[in-house]
Amino acid sequence: MGTLKVPEPVPSPDNDCQRLKKAFEGLGTDEEAVIWILGHRNQSQRREIKDTYQQLYNKSLLDDLHSELSGDFRKAIILWAYDPPERDAKLARDALKAKKQGIKHLKVVVEIACASSPHHLMAVRQVYASLFDCSLEEDIASTVSLPLRKILVGLVSSYRYDRQLVDSGIAGSEVSRLHEAIERKQLDDDHVVRILSTRNLFQLRATFECYKQKYGNSFDQDIKACGNGDLESLLIAVFWCIESPEKYFAKVIKNSIVGLGTDEDSLDRAIITRAEIDMIKIKEEYSKVCKSSLVDDVKSDTSGDYKKFLLTLLGERL
Repeated sequence: MGTLKVPEPVPSPDNDCQRLKKAFEGLGTDEEAVIWILGHRNQSQRREIKDTYQQLYNKSLLDDLHSELSGDFRKAIILWAYDPPERDAKLARDALKAKKQGIKHLKVVVEIACASSPHHLMAVRQVYASLFDCSLEEDIASTVSLPLRKILVGLVSSYRYDRQLVDSGIAGSEVSRLHEAIERKQLDDDHVVRILSTRNLFQLRATFECYKQKYGNSFDQDIKACGNGDLESLLIAVFWCIESPEKYFAKVIKNSIVGLGTDEDSLDRAIITRAEIDMIKIKEEYSKVCKSSLVDDVKSDTSGDYKKFLLTLLGERL
């Protein structure tokens, strides 16, 4: 369940566009109006607003948002305004082309491949190719070195079955393959890549449960025992994006605001990409794991219109 709150009745796209245009007029921008409109519309409604704005004013809403807003607020609201497949395609591209690409950037690709539906991943790949004149797989192959490349290409190039189908016999046989790879410390073994990238999410959760029952430790615990390098870190992200996306993103949010400074990119990505999917569960997991309120922590670590916008997406501003 998401935390996005849409008013009833929903104003027409024409009405929303007129209010947005008015918010941009004059010496200053009415940021509160921008937040109120875009922060309370779902993805299909936002798409209608963008299309209508273009028709009414022969201008791109995204361009006007870019010219009228600034700072972290501008970056967050433009990210929200994109259609989800285009948003994730751009996030993946930025991650792969980062000047100092690290494991934190590559986990963005894992999130897209493992914490969303197979249909969404297919849409992201199509948009990626259209926007950047190359495939997502090609960019991974050209920018990421082995063994991480092997894992990521496998994850983004497969198409998982999207139904709740579990075969306990397959789970039982494949845990042996996973355990053998861990014992040999060959975490990029072909069987590991095949299992993690092709099995449906329900099947994989059954496999992870079977693994724990058979070997005493969870799959991610045994991965950690192999070392603390980038490959282990990437595979642990794969595990949690499949096993419990809400726990994974609760940790992303916590890590983005802990310590000195805020990692706005990670905070934006987690809240914006999950606000319409499972943010209610993420808030619950955050409270359990962190012993504090996600909303309160975001309030204390952000400010101004940026804070207002994130809190709106979290369902805290009606």
